[in-house]
Amino acid sequence: MLSDRASWGLKAAAIGGLLFLHLPILLIFLYAFTTDERTYQFPPPGLTTQWFAVAWNRADIWPPLYLSLKVAVISTAMALVLGTLCAAAMARASFFGRDQISLLIILPIALPGIITGMSLRSAFAIMEIPFSTWTIVLGHATFCIVIVYNNAVARFRRLSGSIIEASLDLGANGFQTFRHVLLPNLGSAMLAGGMLAFALSFDEVIVTTFTAGQQSTLPIWMLNELVRPRQRPVTNVVAIAVFVTTFVPILIAFYLTRGGSETAGGGK
Repeated sequence: MLSDRASWGLKAAAIGGLLFLHLPILLIFLYAFTTDERTYQFPPPGLTTQWFAVAWNRADIWPPLYLSLKVAVISTAMALVLGTLCAAAMARASFFGRDQISLLIILPIALPGIITGMSLRSAFAIMEIPFSTWTIVLGHATFCIVIVYNNAVARFRRLSGSIIEASLDLGANGFQTFRHVLLPNLGSAMLAGGMLAFALSFDEVIVTTFTAGQQSTLPIWMLNELVRPRQRPVTNVVAIAVFVTTFVPILIAFYLTRGGSETAGGGK
């Protein structure tokens, strides 16, 4: 009887936690269809789809959207290269201070975003680097590299070293070994890391605030729009677009890595 009560208690706690996490997201979806353009009264006085057309025709939305996509793509590409190289070095090499260097690599994602943003802004000011798309990219790359690194290093550690030795023994050079042996085994981990990095970069706000200068990415545009009294549902429509753009890559990354307990390349 005690175990049954504990079981129901755990279920209630789990349901409560899920509602606490996801109910605000459902409210964003609801108020994208409200007929009231100024307030967030509940329940909404009526439902309409007009705000989707209004958002589509708003010229001020598209430049921030293009900038967010551009920054996310470049940051992800940089992270895929640098994160994978760091993972290869840390997983395959043994040297003094490896654990400390590994800690330094993952530190940017553990630090609060405001600390990272302030540090980058100070560094750009000291080096007299003007704010541009590249300053935003550098800020986003600090945590995107960590995302790719974590996925790649986990796959490297599960990858049997014997398949690399066998490739070299059979006469393959380093590039051929990477292309035909390592890359097929690392592909899903790199793709998952890239998907997560893209999603995090696309909706990043705090670091972008310190590194963008006068530029505006889509999340910053949304933040600025929240203080305006008119057409507030348009912000919710854009929030839905951001949610879908980030949720789909995260879902793909989840399905790509859910079988990660198996040893990569173990059956080859």
